[in-house]
Amino acid sequence: MRTLLANSWWSLALRGLLAIGVGVVTFVWPGITLFALVILFGAYALVDGVLNIAGAWRAAERHERWIPLLLEGFIGIAAGILTAVWPAITALSLVFVIAAWALVTGVLEIVAAVRLRKYISGEWLLALSGIASILFGGLLAIFPLAGAVAIALWVGVYMLVFGIILVVLGFRLRGHAREYGYGGTPAHAPSR
Repeated sequence: MRTLLANSWWSLALRGLLAIGVGVVTFVWPGITLFALVILFGAYALVDGVLNIAGAWRAAERHERWIPLLLEGFIGIAAGILTAVWPAITALSLVFVIAAWALVTGVLEIVAAVRLRKYISGEWLLALSGIASILFGGLLAIFPLAGAVAIALWVGVYMLVFGIILVVLGFRLRGHAREYGYGGTPAHAPSR
């Protein structure tokens, strides 16, 4: 598990950078049209899902836990495809699709963090991203009729927070990989 995490640090960092990019776009254009928000969310969810499935594939090859990553990947791809094939989605429907995606993703991230606590330090960052996802999904589910600009700003805040957490976690894993090497032994250990 340690090797998989060390090798996939870039995947978390990339997911985080994409989320930060989406967050910045929503702040630069807070009056973004609903259609543009649908496309932006759909593209992010699709890429995020593909990256999660790639991580699940690598984990399965190493006979490590891969089901939570696979589930998160399928949910992201499903949300992305739903928004792509139904671009005329109503604002209320979009809010519920995003809320459901955030809630399920948050729960799966917390489950992954609990399982990873044996293998890495800093798993609390993944748990924190799960909590942020659940709070965001809950906020959307409780207030689904907030205005489009308010929802765009909520999406922006969530994406920025979520993205920053994932980037920090990714670079912590990169540091872990450098410290221990990819084989799980310290890279600075004397050779025999």
